[in-house]
Amino acid sequence: MSEGPPTEAPDAGHVRAKSVVVVNTGDGKGKSTAAFGVLLRASARDWKLAVVQFLKSGKWHVGEEEAARRLDVDWWSIGEGFTWDSDDLSEDEAVAKEAWAHARAVLAAGEHRLVVLDELTYPINWGWIDVSEVVDAIVHRPEHVNVVVTGRDAPAAIVDVADTVTEMVNVKHAFDRGVRALRGIDY
Repeated sequence: MSEGPPTEAPDAGHVRAKSVVVVNTGDGKGKSTAAFGVLLRASARDWKLAVVQFLKSGKWHVGEEEAARRLDVDWWSIGEGFTWDSDDLSEDEAVAKEAWAHARAVLAAGEHRLVVLDELTYPINWGWIDVSEVVDAIVHRPEHVNVVVTGRDAPAAIVDVADTVTEMVNVKHAFDRGVRALRGIDY
């Protein structure tokens, strides 16, 4: 039973950070969706924004990319799609490394106030991208650059450098009962 609504303000002793690192991980739906919510919020503040997607192919036409481009977000889908559809995993690995090189350059350049690294955890966990390189790039980014990393099974080293980590938990998903992804809801 609830004790009722809070009646006192949270601790006022908090400090302002110049930027933060956010990680959305876990087996539940909503990791990328939450990141794009942050992107939308930052857009309303007139921030320069970037998204680098590590799995989705530039051939895919997803709703969030369409909407983000209308908001003048710099968007790169540098992936080969689902690995189970791949004809050549070594090519997929090479593309993931190319995506990481691009993302690392975007972070270092400091032109964007928010950089979303969507589905980055997968190529890290597959050994295609060195987690220590990712940590180094995040830690040494310009101080005004905020970062959101998404994907299941975020490596401990990424979690350690993050300011906020949210684990999405799969309670129930339509796909589990045979419902395919729905345009406008899932992509």
